[in-house]
Amino acid sequence: MQDIFNSINNFFSFISPISDAIWDFPTKIGWYASIPVLGQLSFPILLLVGMGIYFTVRTGFIQRISFGHTVKIMLRKQSSATGISAMGSFMLGLAMRAGPGNIVGITGAISVGGPGALFWMWVAAFFGMSTAFMESVLAQLFKEKNGNDYVGGLPFYGRRILGNKRFIGLILSCVYITYALLNVPSQTFNVFSSVGTISETVAGHAYPRQSPLYYTIAVVLIFACAFIIFGGIRRVVAYSNVLVPVKAVLFCGISILIILVNFPLIPYFFKEVVVGAFSPHAIFGGGIGVALAQGVKRGLMSNEAGQGTITMAAAVANNKHPCEQGLVQSLGVFFDTMVICTLTGFIVVMAHVWTGATTGVEWESLKASKITLYLSSVQSLVPAMIADAVKIIMALCYGLFAFTTLLGMLSFAEISANFISRSSRFILFIRSIGALFFVPFGALTILAGLELSNLWYITDLANIIMVYINIPLLILGAPLVYKALAHYRRTNGGEFVSTDEGFETPYWVKGNAERVN
Repeated sequence: MQDIFNSINNFFSFISPISDAIWDFPTKIGWYASIPVLGQLSFPILLLVGMGIYFTVRTGFIQRISFGHTVKIMLRKQSSATGISAMGSFMLGLAMRAGPGNIVGITGAISVGGPGALFWMWVAAFFGMSTAFMESVLAQLFKEKNGNDYVGGLPFYGRRILGNKRFIGLILSCVYITYALLNVPSQTFNVFSSVGTISETVAGHAYPRQSPLYYTIAVVLIFACAFIIFGGIRRVVAYSNVLVPVKAVLFCGISILIILVNFPLIPYFFKEVVVGAFSPHAIFGGGIGVALAQGVKRGLMSNEAGQGTITMAAAVANNKHPCEQGLVQSLGVFFDTMVICTLTGFIVVMAHVWTGATTGVEWESLKASKITLYLSSVQSLVPAMIADAVKIIMALCYGLFAFTTLLGMLSFAEISANFISRSSRFILFIRSIGALFFVPFGALTILAGLELSNLWYITDLANIIMVYINIPLLILGAPLVYKALAHYRRTNGGEFVSTDEGFETPYWVKGNAERVN
């Protein structure tokens, strides 16, 4: 078995340099790299931030719409049995957004770019909110009814925008399903890491991968995923409505308590973040470009604005107006980055464990494992008598982040698959390969003592491919979003009929609009 996994890992060895080359282009080109600050920023980062700025200006700073207004949309009682509520869609989207990247990604950004990376992460998130608005409105505009559910997202609006050619939607659907399923093994690994950390902290010693503990984790995880996923999108939403608030409250609550216990360090945090944004410490490279690049990249990859990966959650919601879901998912970007990621940043920066490393070599060794660095930061900020208890709670949060992301990946693959076929047998097949093949595959690699590092690079490559596919579609579909937004502002969210605005959509027609309202 181990030989098989080694062969798989070796087979995908070509992925790592390809992924790095695409993500880093053109920062490795001499003349470009020599440009101050700009030379540190790759084209994908410039593309995402640039479009975020452009969409912000064109929508009249959509971020200005009050949070109170958006929260009212989320708390409103669902008007029909079709689809899921705005709150359910928000939780489903947050299940994906608020993943392990909120901890390891932000910890990694700070460990490489310094505390200033957090500042640039905030900047990226602010503009990313407008990008999330654009893609979510498109997902709502071109959603389709499927019995008592809605389906939609990237493949559906991609087809309509690119000449209504079905083969385009088929390609986009296959790309997204591949993206989602290839992300499953890495999230499976994160769940194991979390439970393993908890068990080792309680027992006081490490468990080998072949121990009964890890086999038990594998069986429980596979059963839990299968039970939830085979129940369909509504069952996933029911569990995400519980698990997402639990993980958010646990993580935010403990993080805030840690910050309050270390209240005198709060001024230090803001000083390091603001100063470090423009003048990083030498141990982090000493250049503003490094902090900027790390903050922007990790922020965008955490909140996923612009990748099209949250559009499935936006499409399945029952809204009175397509722009409502744009506001809801935009708020999701804010909560993911400005709240959860910032709390992670608070702990890592306030602990500043890098000051305890006397040499660069020691620091490189310390930051090698991002989750270890994060948990070490947590333990250094709390009294020794409760350090283990706090570590266990935060490891549990990390596991919940990974598990809900895992469910999100599998359910979004199913929503996307509805474009290919809505046959119950085909949907059952998609659920089966996700829950009964990719989840067990991830578990087996861990039981074999492997992490398949080369396979994980596929997720990075898949992320950038999604960006390059989705952003052009947002640019082409932007005029439709602007029309919907103008109608929303003009009528204060009144009845929306697409043909009245000069274009046709599958759902937003006169009869449906009246029923929704």
